[in-house]
Amino acid sequence: MNILREHAQTIIDDTLKQVQPHAAVQRALEGRTFPGKCIVISIGKAAWTMAKAASDLLGNTIDRGVVLTKYDHSQGEIPGFVIAEGGHPLVDENSIAGTEKILAAVENLTEKDTIIFLISGGGSALFEKPAGSLTLADMQNVTNQLLACGAEITEINTIRKHLSAVKGGRFAKLCAPASIIAIALSDILGDYPDAIASGPATADTSTCADAMAVVEKYHLDFPPAVLKQLQEETPKKITNCEMQITGSVSQLCTFAAKAAEKLGYTPLTLSTMLDCEAREAGRFLGSMAKTLEKGKGLVKGPCAILCGGETVVHLTGKGKGGRNQELALAAAPYLEGMKNALVAAVGSDGTDGPTDAAGGMVDGSTMAALRQAGLSVDAVLAENDAYHALKAVDSLIFTGPTGTNVNDLYFLLFRP
Repeated sequence: MNILREHAQTIIDDTLKQVQPHAAVQRALEGRTFPGKCIVISIGKAAWTMAKAASDLLGNTIDRGVVLTKYDHSQGEIPGFVIAEGGHPLVDENSIAGTEKILAAVENLTEKDTIIFLISGGGSALFEKPAGSLTLADMQNVTNQLLACGAEITEINTIRKHLSAVKGGRFAKLCAPASIIAIALSDILGDYPDAIASGPATADTSTCADAMAVVEKYHLDFPPAVLKQLQEETPKKITNCEMQITGSVSQLCTFAAKAAEKLGYTPLTLSTMLDCEAREAGRFLGSMAKTLEKGKGLVKGPCAILCGGETVVHLTGKGKGGRNQELALAAAPYLEGMKNALVAAVGSDGTDGPTDAAGGMVDGSTMAALRQAGLSVDAVLAENDAYHALKAVDSLIFTGPTGTNVNDLYFLLFRP
């Protein structure tokens, strides 16, 4: 491994350690008292880690708890908790079964009781009960179409909220009269509370008209039952929930900048709200490398150009990959032949799309390796098959489930 790849891996490892939610959850709960029952509900990709933090702090104060997370994201038993796993990004039977366990845990509560609601990214797919007459097949069909068309996460969640019996503030209504303390890791650009995990305990600012606008924008082919459900409005006032956001992509970029600085790079964060096409973001970072090579960049000497956010992929093929892998691969042609530049893209949750990789990193040698493997970047991107291409040239990033989820980190390392 060359020095740039070593440094990139160090930045990734150090940053992910710093954005673990354990300490943040405990800070949010420290000093709290509960006059009645205390129930802990934790949903999302970081659900196990967040629930463990609450358990470590509160111990026997917790009456009961339920964790609902992605497959292979739990790390063992937590005393007093039911641990459930389900599908992501597609809701499945186990997602719905886990949601039913949560709903059973919050039945028959009084105004003296408190629900500690721990929320992280991935909650939208994992925490689900179809509204009205809708079925699991309806929800899967909707999600497939939304993912394939390249819709932004806020647009996806606008649809999800109007089709769910637990999103868009409806979970808070089911919990009343008990009070809710919601503690969230944000994977939403701008940290809008009603968008994180589709806002189960937050008054919804989106409307039926907003949902139908998404349908029309992307020419989505929803069945009549789905279109009918989209006409039922979500709650616009919630009085039994207070919410705190304990982690976000801004923190992710701040810690990455500090890690890069320790390695001798001058950090420059360009954006913490990047939400364009993945391949366009990759091409932009690649073009930045060319600008720096000509000595015309915004910073001089060894530097780390950083961005955070969540890009999108418009599916045109049937390959395997994720937005971060596609971003990295798209940068490769711009770096060809350069010995002093690297582009990396990584999901903070450790999983990029429907793969076991967290992302990818490319440098000046990647294009030659791809050619030797008989691979064309344009053809691979057209087929959305970045995973197999990067795997063939040993350029995937693997972290395993990280225990957190605060969007994605993209960076360019340059050493003149």
